[in-house]
Amino acid sequence: MEKISVDHRTIKEGNYVVLKRENVFKAVQVQIKRKVIFEKQWLHLDSVIGQLYGTSFEVAAGGTLQAPKPNPEKNPKETKEAGMDNRNIVDDGRSQKLTRDDIETLKEQGLKGQEIVQQLIENSSTFRDKTEFAQEKYIKKKKKKYDNTITVLKPSTRILALMYHGREPGKICHLRYDTLAQMLTLGNVHAGSKIIVFDTCAGLVLGAVMERMGGYGSVIQMYPGGEPVRAATDNFGFPEHFYKTLHEFPLCKVNLLLDGTLSLDKDKKETVSAVDESNGAMSKAPQDSVQKMGEEVEGEKDSAQASPEVDTMEVTSELPEDKEKEERAARRENKAPVVYILQALEKKVKQEEKRKKHLEAAALLQGRNADGLVIAGRFHPTPLVLSLLKFVAPSRPFVIYCQHKEPLIECHTKLRERGGVIGLQLSETWLRHYQVLPNRTHPMLLMSGGGGYILSGITVAMDTATSSGPQKTEEPAPKRQKLQDTES
Repeated sequence: MEKISVDHRTIKEGNYVVLKRENVFKAVQVQIKRKVIFEKQWLHLDSVIGQLYGTSFEVAAGGTLQAPKPNPEKNPKETKEAGMDNRNIVDDGRSQKLTRDDIETLKEQGLKGQEIVQQLIENSSTFRDKTEFAQEKYIKKKKKKYDNTITVLKPSTRILALMYHGREPGKICHLRYDTLAQMLTLGNVHAGSKIIVFDTCAGLVLGAVMERMGGYGSVIQMYPGGEPVRAATDNFGFPEHFYKTLHEFPLCKVNLLLDGTLSLDKDKKETVSAVDESNGAMSKAPQDSVQKMGEEVEGEKDSAQASPEVDTMEVTSELPEDKEKEERAARRENKAPVVYILQALEKKVKQEEKRKKHLEAAALLQGRNADGLVIAGRFHPTPLVLSLLKFVAPSRPFVIYCQHKEPLIECHTKLRERGGVIGLQLSETWLRHYQVLPNRTHPMLLMSGGGGYILSGITVAMDTATSSGPQKTEEPAPKRQKLQDTES
């Protein structure tokens, strides 16, 4: 058991990792002899293989990563002298004696970030006049600029959500990690459940659901367009058995499935016939090409017998390079039909695999017994919810995320009119970071403006008679009794 746990924590070739420097993250795949760019710097990740996740490395010359020595970290401050206040300090740019060229010379000499910070402190004329808090702030600022240390982390929902929200928030609809955590909790995502996921956040929500389920259960991804997008899902680096629980189904066929008119057998027959045709054409193509080449050779022999002098003149005038070019062109022409047939065959095989995946997902959806529904995307949620809720069993939760509240308000109203749901709740997530230091605990100056809105609820069994359409309101009992008395 110990070996398994250690291997699980060790970085191997082909694994996905997240590089971290301060508050900057980037997900990459570890491959030998491959360069990756991170913070405008080329890196080689060969030395990362075999190390544990969470290890910090120093960037050496040439972009190679070196594990730091286990020496205890020394405080770069030479003395604890500090001033009472900063009123007499003037920031005119003359306090630092080292110039940019001097710092570059120190780097060429092999000095690390910690040593460069120490040199900056020693050559600063105002450092000792600053207060103790100002000195710590100065050291932290210089470390951030000159300390060339990178930490290699294992991908997780929190880390990838932080990475996307910090680098490209538009790709995930400005979904923050605390909002994503609330969605997983409100959706009751756990191992062994059957969850329907609609995600246009680069696959981040889908990956979070798969990670929470741990490879047990079923995940059905509903996607718009021709192919599902799973860029963020791949960055999780899930093992093979995780993807066996993942199914996909296109949104364009949901109404056909609900009406019972979905038929994929026709597509199967067309695919099989196309594959047979391509096989027959493939076997016939080499014979045709050989026969054509034989006819060309016979024609050349006849022409050679008819006019030998002209042929000798032509042969002597041609260069060997021209002959090679003509031969290459002829080979390409003979190979071209076979290549096109192989490409068509490969395309048909992919279509057959795609059809099988759709059949498996349709079989899971036809039971209409899903354990939850999770929606997060840039589309209007109302038509999606009204269609996909029909596949969810009663007494099951659903959760919808949207960057703006107006679409969710409309969805809330439609669900109340439709019925079949209880406990509807529209909430806004709010997050604020605090700096916790002795005598300096306060909220951070910069914070996220908003984390989006969440609409959640629980499905209940709905009477088919009442849900078929709008009902006519009956007259109250006293009024009906009064009318009957007058008629009698």
